[in-house]
Amino acid sequence: MSATAPQAPTKLQLLELLAAIGTAQWRDFAATAAHHGLTATQAKVLAQLDDPRPMRGLAAVLACDASNVTGIVDRLEARALVRRAADPADRRVKNVVATDAGREIIRRVREEMQETHGALDALSDVESTTLYALLDRLRPAAEST
Repeated sequence: MSATAPQAPTKLQLLELLAAIGTAQWRDFAATAAHHGLTATQAKVLAQLDDPRPMRGLAAVLACDASNVTGIVDRLEARALVRRAADPADRRVKNVVATDAGREIIRRVREEMQETHGALDALSDVESTTLYALLDRLRPAAEST
């Protein structure tokens, strides 16, 4: 190996870097959500509602008990950001559906994440495209757990 060739990072180094970036992004997300009167968890629920999701599905995403999701959804419903709807395939299952107001508030949270946007602005179009492709490749394996 040439003395000028960069050494490939270890998996541990990659994981630590991903964790640091994820933590910074989460901190920015939580702070921006707070400006809109949402907890980070409430905003995370809204971010999961591109399509209706069953309460148990939200509990799995949040890695918490379904009873915890009930309280979160109650508070979002009180603000008219979500509504509950019976699942058409199984009326015993309650889906959580984002309202127009809920979709708008999470769009604004994502748009206003200044620290994250600023960090991404440091990348060129080619670097952004490359990063997106790499993260997109990692996503299925990361989400399968």
